[in-house]
Amino acid sequence: MDGQCGKCPMQKRLCSDPHMEKGPEFCSTLLYEDILKKADALYDQEGIRSFSAAAARQEASCYGEDPGGSGEKVPLKSRIQEIIEFCRRQGYHRIGLAFCSGLRNEARVVTEILESHGLEVVSVLCKVGRRPKERLGLADSEKIRPGTFEPMCNPVAQALIMNEEKTQFNVVMGLCVGHDSLFLKYSDALCTVLAVKDRLLGHNPLAAIYTSSSYYKFLK
Repeated sequence: MDGQCGKCPMQKRLCSDPHMEKGPEFCSTLLYEDILKKADALYDQEGIRSFSAAAARQEASCYGEDPGGSGEKVPLKSRIQEIIEFCRRQGYHRIGLAFCSGLRNEARVVTEILESHGLEVVSVLCKVGRRPKERLGLADSEKIRPGTFEPMCNPVAQALIMNEEKTQFNVVMGLCVGHDSLFLKYSDALCTVLAVKDRLLGHNPLAAIYTSSSYYKFLK
């Protein structure tokens, strides 16, 4: 039996409620005790411990009291605000921005926002280097527009450039599925994601999930 947290039917979950003693047979908290102990040991390492603590403090700072007096916590901050605050919290000043060429305008605005908060931004778009897709073994028929020159996305170079420029924290914006994977693999600095690519849904991929019982029910 392997972990299946995505199928958990429990309203009160073992992973979140200290009074719970039982969970479904596929509960990851029950199945992976040895691995959880290994994770605990990693969190005891100073670099991971301090980074994780900063992330937890950032999470808590994103909620406030409901002004309506319901007693519920309400969200306070956008993702870009969180990133700026987290950089401040960690003392980062040199930030990498790895973005899709289709989001050039957005990248310009993001750069302006980050710089307005005193951050240095090293930005590299995905088509850097102008390498042809044929270099990857693609046939002309496999291009978006056959018969034309199409540069390949180059996430490995994006990451290596960030490494060369000694960025302290990298922000990923709109890289394609798979290209983002390679950037995250080869980046020396830890990364966060500002936005993911969804060409059809205006870079809001959860729209398909939220409507998977209606407009997007064909996904199931």
